[in-house]
Amino acid sequence: MTSELFAPLALRSGQVLGNRIAKAAMEESMAGDGQLPDAPMPALYRRWAEGGAGLLITGNVMVHAEALTGPAGVVLDEHAPLEPFAAWAEAAKSGGGAVWMQINHPGRQVASGMPGVVWGPSDLAVSLGRHSSRFGRPTAMTERQIEDTVTRYAVTARRAEEAGFDGVEIHAAHGYLLSQFLSPLVNTRTDRWGGPLENRARMLLDIVRAVRGAVSPSFAVAVKLNSADFQRGGFDADDARQVIGMLAPLGVDLVELSGGSYESPAMTGRPADDRTQAREAYFLDLAQDLVETSPIPLMLTGGITRRDTAERVIGSGVAVVGMGTALAVTPDLPARWRDGREAESRMEPVTWSDKALASAASMAKVRHAMRRVARGGRVRPGTHPALALVCEQRQQRRALRRYRTWLSAERGATGN
Repeated sequence: MTSELFAPLALRSGQVLGNRIAKAAMEESMAGDGQLPDAPMPALYRRWAEGGAGLLITGNVMVHAEALTGPAGVVLDEHAPLEPFAAWAEAAKSGGGAVWMQINHPGRQVASGMPGVVWGPSDLAVSLGRHSSRFGRPTAMTERQIEDTVTRYAVTARRAEEAGFDGVEIHAAHGYLLSQFLSPLVNTRTDRWGGPLENRARMLLDIVRAVRGAVSPSFAVAVKLNSADFQRGGFDADDARQVIGMLAPLGVDLVELSGGSYESPAMTGRPADDRTQAREAYFLDLAQDLVETSPIPLMLTGGITRRDTAERVIGSGVAVVGMGTALAVTPDLPARWRDGREAESRMEPVTWSDKALASAASMAKVRHAMRRVARGGRVRPGTHPALALVCEQRQQRRALRRYRTWLSAERGATGN
């Protein structure tokens, strides 16, 4: 059966994706010594490469060694050896598809107790009610820190290309640093980095320019953007439309649409304001509005697990379908779709009344599944979320001890 889902897609950079199915970014939390991609990472991505997706996007790779989303995060900066990243890229491309590295800075979304820095556009902390203490208190970034961070993104992108990756995706969604700058609720600055949307988007636009200038013309540059923050008074679909327009002249190949943050975890189907529901293609309604005016091809991620849903997304004018959890459970799902088959099982959403805790448990279940895939095992989507969360907390404690030791040595070596 012919389908646009399996048609190639030519991008502005000249790169051609073999089909319209992408493995969306999921934070693997698999860094080993030196915050480098450990042995399980190539094994995991080789499984996905064999699964038939035209594009694999990695979990977020940190541009700043002192600012990690979690202690098992991967760091690619000017000091990191490239060999582990080259092995990762080679494995991810072994099936013939493209691989892009998602690059990111957490900003204020840094767990309390982590060493390093907690920065934001302003000094407003993450608000999660009784869970607010999970995150550190941020300090507002200085002009110099903003400019240094722009440079860090460019360095990471250049080194990703040197390691053999086909592109990068700049993460400006889910409440991380660039999403914080875009949000009028979080960014209360009164200088040239705050106020009107043009100022709030300045850091993202400067980073795109710096990245595009640091890599070759054939290297893909994408941006992950919230279709909305799902917080009243926050970044909304009209803001997203304007930002996409600002990105268009800068050589961006693709914009991936998602939504939410830790404060409103719409990306797991549980927004704070209940304007989406836990169904497939969470953000399709918003994406359909943006497709009509977008000068850049769009990718949609969020809750897609079935081929008929993916076909509906492509039929709406979206260029690429992104899947995360579905591929953590069934790594060969694109190949199954091509053969007319579906997944044998799906991971049920965590529906605890405490949305923040449910979101954490959902992500723990996905990472538990990825570790099984990396070991070549069969995924058990029915793993109890509480068990997955407890196992992850143990792993995070071990990783935190390792990260503290490494960061202390790095600071000593660089004189910081």
